[in-house]
Amino acid sequence: MPTWGVSPLLIAAVALVVCCLLFSGFFRVAQRLDNYGIVDIIWSYAFGLVALVYAALAGGWAPRRWLVATLVFCWSLRLGTYLYRRVMGHHPVEDGRYRELRVRWAANFAREMSRFYQLQAVSVVILATPFLLALGRTEIGLTVSDGLALALFVLSLAGEALADGQLSAFKRDAANKGRVCEAGLWAWSRHPNYFFVWLSWFSFAVFAWPAPWGWLGLIAPGGILYLLLFVTGIPMTEEQALRTKGDAYRDYQRRVSAFVPWFPRKISLPLSS
Repeated sequence: MPTWGVSPLLIAAVALVVCCLLFSGFFRVAQRLDNYGIVDIIWSYAFGLVALVYAALAGGWAPRRWLVATLVFCWSLRLGTYLYRRVMGHHPVEDGRYRELRVRWAANFAREMSRFYQLQAVSVVILATPFLLALGRTEIGLTVSDGLALALFVLSLAGEALADGQLSAFKRDAANKGRVCEAGLWAWSRHPNYFFVWLSWFSFAVFAWPAPWGWLGLIAPGGILYLLLFVTGIPMTEEQALRTKGDAYRDYQRRVSAFVPWFPRKISLPLSS
């Protein structure tokens, strides 16, 4: 059992307070901007902040501690900056998912959205569990599992950046307006960016696995997978795509894997009589 300089529960509590204050402040910013989609930006950047807090306070072997913290920070910075450019590039037009929430929560919108922002703060701390476990590992030297985790992280970061870049390039071409992106990885998965995001979280869980109670690190990839498949990821994104692209997107759904990149199906057209 590793000896912690500071109780891990206390470290997590500090991170929770920091995140709640951060999201509360940016809720006020969102109100002024009248664009609540900025929560995606803050959520992404918050993980880098939490990783630095954990690295400063946890008592694990320093080289591993700062390696993992740096990886998390790089992932957080890349995703947050990509989302900043996307969200603010369309401002004052708000992401369709949040326009839909305005309709759903019309009766008590401010209260519900404030609660939503605080839930995002809590989710950051819960999902950061593998960071805390990995950063508290005291064994000296990098292990085979560390090497595997690092390889998975590099693959996931490259795949995520490639998928985002392909989608951005597709959208920049005015000729593609109203069309479904099937460029590169998007011909193999309807949401390759989500898949590689999930793979990043799985790599962090692998870093955490050798720690005492390391299996708790699976909370993060498990939680992310649930959110992506059933809550705010694929369901809301595809609802919006069906509203704007209609039958073209339904055809895409029939042919292309929803999540894991895989060979697209060939749909046989009925023979004309």
